[in-house]
Amino acid sequence: MSLHVFVAMPFGKKPDSTGQPIDFDRIYAELIRPALEDAGLEVLRADEEREAGDIRADLFQELLLADLVVADLTLDNPNVWYELGVRHALRARGVILVQGPRPTQPFDIYTDRKLCYSLVDGAPDPATLAIYRKALGDMARSTLTAWHGSKTSPVYNLLPYLEEPDWRRLRVGNAREYWENYEEWATRIEVARKGDRPEDILVLADEAPATALRVDAHLKAGEALRRMGHFRFALEQFELALEFAPDNYEAARQHAICLQRTGRVDEARATFKRLVGVDPEHVGAWERLGCLDKEEWAAAWRLPGSTPEQMRSDATYEEAQLREAIRSYSTAFRICPGHYLSGINAVMLMQVYRDLTGDPRHDAEAAVMSGGVTWAASCERDEANAYLAKVCLGWLAILGDDPAAVGTAYREAIALADNDWLALQTTYGHLRVLADLGFRPEYVGVALATLERAMQRMKPPASQWRPDKVFLFAGHMIDSPGRPEPRFPPDKESIAAERIGAALDALGAGADDLAIAQGAAGGDLLFAEACLARGVRFQMLLPLPEPEFIAASVLPCANGEAWRRRYLALRERLTLAPRIMPDELGPLPRDRDGQTIDPFERCNLWLLYSALSQGIDRVRFICLWNGGGGDGAGGTAHMVKEVTRRTGQVTWLDTRTLW
Repeated sequence: MSLHVFVAMPFGKKPDSTGQPIDFDRIYAELIRPALEDAGLEVLRADEEREAGDIRADLFQELLLADLVVADLTLDNPNVWYELGVRHALRARGVILVQGPRPTQPFDIYTDRKLCYSLVDGAPDPATLAIYRKALGDMARSTLTAWHGSKTSPVYNLLPYLEEPDWRRLRVGNAREYWENYEEWATRIEVARKGDRPEDILVLADEAPATALRVDAHLKAGEALRRMGHFRFALEQFELALEFAPDNYEAARQHAICLQRTGRVDEARATFKRLVGVDPEHVGAWERLGCLDKEEWAAAWRLPGSTPEQMRSDATYEEAQLREAIRSYSTAFRICPGHYLSGINAVMLMQVYRDLTGDPRHDAEAAVMSGGVTWAASCERDEANAYLAKVCLGWLAILGDDPAAVGTAYREAIALADNDWLALQTTYGHLRVLADLGFRPEYVGVALATLERAMQRMKPPASQWRPDKVFLFAGHMIDSPGRPEPRFPPDKESIAAERIGAALDALGAGADDLAIAQGAAGGDLLFAEACLARGVRFQMLLPLPEPEFIAASVLPCANGEAWRRRYLALRERLTLAPRIMPDELGPLPRDRDGQTIDPFERCNLWLLYSALSQGIDRVRFICLWNGGGGDGAGGTAHMVKEVTRRTGQVTWLDTRTLW
């Protein structure tokens, strides 16, 4: 996702104060646009809006959601001043002022930093054009880097307590395109989460359709990956969100959760304590501190080989850590009595403390809190949290005096789990901690048995099978007839097949491994055949609907009909059905010029993320490549670049030396 720049400036030729025309279209085309694009930014001027609709609404949406607004104040154009005023009123930062020669400076922005470019005959001066292009690009980069530094809006400078409105509430008039695209994208993220497809989420995360919503987009993608247990990928998404919004509380909290889950406990604790220091009333940070202390306490006594008696003894010995967890959870619930997850954790740990030590110090507080948790969980109206609310009531039933009520409570929770096997597994894991301590075994046993029965009926996520190694492949197609410069001549097929097989053998390919590639005539099909011959599971990913893919990547090569039959024969042998990108990820997104992105490049990323989602250390990339660029976008060179950037584990079969 590129950062988005909106340019507010006059159009066409306009006279200056002496009546001499200034060609603003040339200023835009020769100076402003190339300077910003060279800085890696996506640029739009109002006259480039191609869609029919409410021009004012579209203009407002751009002014509100653009990462950067560049305003040209060479002339006192009322439209430009109006647009600058709108931006200053609603956003504290992200404005660059530029201007050509003018006799006087407006008082309102007299002291503001501006880039002043030179003109010759009303157009950019060729002698200084390169200098000003670089200066504008540097200015854009520094402005974006200092996004959370000094405020560029005089409104927010003069009113230091004025807060920007929430971006998600800035839905302007009929400018629905941003939001409709975003909502469709968010739906696909959720579908991918429920289907346990982290690779789909990672591709979609790169394609958030409204760049100004990237923080929310990365948060949504990261949360989906975290809920699936892909903590390292989730960590990347939260880091991307924090790059743009380092003060975003939720991004920092989720980032710290993933730090905790990836074993970086000290960093996670430091983040949570920093969040508490910034705002002592933030329930989320206190809740996560409680979680950290609870997990460290459990890790101290749940040791391999320990007897139940030894575990109870060690858990009692670590009572100080247990009290810290109780304090943090209790603080969170007192701050927000509606946060029943903190409340139930505090109550349960208080009862565990009483069971282990015989110390009644928490009894009165636990009794009061139990009532609060019951009320808060019973009042939950958000369907997304319905399962957790019912689980809380199940925990309270464990503390009651009716084992049958425990089973009822957990069956009600399971009915709201939306077949989320991982959610049930997480709840099961928490209950196992109580079981290991021998805490209220009759009641805990009912809860565990209820969950076990439900999980047996559900299909565990695909990620439960983890291959030993994942072989990712990209390689040249067999040359088409009459290709002017041979790259993979048909008579070299046997050499390529032998070397691909040898590479798989050298890497120890076998039945416990997974292979991923497209299905083009040539390298892809040779790789697939070699994998199946060695018992490796093969997953084919296609960038186009199958008939279109065959027409584009199988039939054009020499002996295309024979390769088509070979493709269909291989397809019949696959135990994993091919995945078709348009069906799985939706239509190709469009760039700012309205052009769809290349499906083969998108598929390369999909292939790569499919491999990486199984674990970076498992990935082995094999490429059949001449070291040069391809015939178009999305070729082997693109894949090699992406893999090298991510893993560096490449087996290169260099066709320049093979034949």
